[in-house]
Amino acid sequence: MTAHAESDADPEIADVEAADDDEDLYEDARRARWTATVTGALLALMGLTASLMRLSGVRALVPVAYGSGAAVCVGASALGARGRTRWALWLMILGTMVMALGDQFD
Repeated sequence: MTAHAESDADPEIADVEAADDDEDLYEDARRARWTATVTGALLALMGLTASLMRLSGVRALVPVAYGSGAAVCVGASALGARGRTRWALWLMILGTMVMALGDQFD
């Protein structure tokens, strides 16, 4: 009787463990979306702030580079909010690189 009881209990335990794994995956996905969204928004804010600071007397190419990088980061933030975290990561990297290259023109 104990062998039969163990075989009946195993599927229930497996179902509970599968549900826990699904909850962990959903939590990880939700955390990745929030991270991508917040990081993209912060990078965009920093890019716009730097663009406004540089606008006061530097060549026009530098503020344009910061503004463009910020716009790319806004797009990354929007993609991250929709769950496209891999694309958001690459767009954040691209936006930051555009801002860094714009800073080199200074």
